[in-house]
Amino acid sequence: MRTNLLNPFGPKIVLASRSERRRELLTMVGAHFECFPVAVDESPLPKERAEAHVLRLAEAKARAALEAIAERFDPASTVLLGADTVVSIDRDILGKPVASDEAARMLARLSGRVHEVWTGLSLVHPADGRAVTQAVRSIVKFSRLDGEEIERYVATGEPLDKAGAYAVQGRGALYVEAIEGSYSNVVGLPLSHLKHALKLLFVVPERENA
Repeated sequence: MRTNLLNPFGPKIVLASRSERRRELLTMVGAHFECFPVAVDESPLPKERAEAHVLRLAEAKARAALEAIAERFDPASTVLLGADTVVSIDRDILGKPVASDEAARMLARLSGRVHEVWTGLSLVHPADGRAVTQAVRSIVKFSRLDGEEIERYVATGEPLDKAGAYAVQGRGALYVEAIEGSYSNVVGLPLSHLKHALKLLFVVPERENA
């Protein structure tokens, strides 16, 4: 029997995401999981802060999967996982750039500065709808980039479709001087926090002695 260090409590994780980074992280730790991508509008609400944004979207993704899995997964033996990651600087949310010029502007803004990476994760139990939802913050110090460095990095294509226009687990590691907090959170899924959330959802606290 395969040892499942992330989720020894049993249920298979259904990841409501198409993110390759999250799949790689779960695979790295030997998680028992399947992917079930869902479509959710990821646009920030007016004046929405990063923490509230990722909390809202993480649970929205998990709940969207909840409505669609009945014919494919056994609710008694699965748990739904929704997640969302953004970069925040000057209280602004930087999502995923869709074009090279947008990626270049994001990188120029991060250059030589400190920013936050927020990931929301939401676990929903399909059998009864119980949920554990939380947001995790990491602080990242970026090195100073000149125009040519930004142009060369954007030309690799890596910044596209990455929150904040960089991948810390890829070529973007060249520009990250320091991280305070969870590294896997910056990649896209804070694994130690996920393990704790699974424990909260499935382990019933022992009653105190009378």
